[in-house]
Amino acid sequence: MAITAHSTVERKDGDGDGTRPAPSHRSALQARIPPRVSRLTAEFIGTAFLVAGVVGSGIMAERLTDDRGLQLLQNAAATAGVLVALILALGSASGAHFNPAVTLVDRAFGGIDTLTAVLYIVIQVVGAIVGAMVANAMFGLPLVEWSTTERSGGDLWLAEGIATLGLLLVIFGVVRSGRAALAAFAVAGYIAGAYYFTSSTSFANPAVTIGRAFSDTFAGIEPGDVPMFVVAQLIGALVATGLILVVYPRIADVAQDVVVPHPDEPRA
Repeated sequence: MAITAHSTVERKDGDGDGTRPAPSHRSALQARIPPRVSRLTAEFIGTAFLVAGVVGSGIMAERLTDDRGLQLLQNAAATAGVLVALILALGSASGAHFNPAVTLVDRAFGGIDTLTAVLYIVIQVVGAIVGAMVANAMFGLPLVEWSTTERSGGDLWLAEGIATLGLLLVIFGVVRSGRAALAAFAVAGYIAGAYYFTSSTSFANPAVTIGRAFSDTFAGIEPGDVPMFVVAQLIGALVATGLILVVYPRIADVAQDVVVPHPDEPRA
């Protein structure tokens, strides 16, 4: 009986944390992409799929049942599931912000540079709009169908501020406590719960809010109501920044790991 020795060459992972066997066959499908382009692409894809998940599940829920409570449950469950998957899949490339409020607070703590933060926000908004349009198309609706769902009033604005405040506390608290690996589940769990404990159903994301105005469905928001929602979210983010500093004075030490740890250059 002949014994064939199979040797492997160990090489370091992209983040330098360990080694893995080198592939036996080199793929021809490799590319050299600037790190910032990879990060922005990840933010675009993540935000687009997030909004497609929110809007698409809202449309499906409306078609499956007339029970508003069941519609909300279906929408919340789908959103939470999509969030977990997207954060786990794309977090190592961009940090999986998918939210201008997260990006702004992370910039305030020094986790991201100003230019990248601005580009993140722009691409998040574009991604959100594209995601809503794709969701409309998947269900045979016009690509752009301005929402007629009214969401206005002091109670809703307060709810949006609280929802955004809580989301940021969860994100930065989980990272600072050294449990960044659980961030995807913590964020998804919080959003699923906030769908129910806030009167606004917890948009908690300026980009998502803008995107949802492009779909006249269960998950939409009338365009004229968008500005105050965004203002409330930004106020919530400002308050969250102060509270995070009080609870975790050295939060800047881990700001680069928000929402999940990611190297300066995404792994190949």
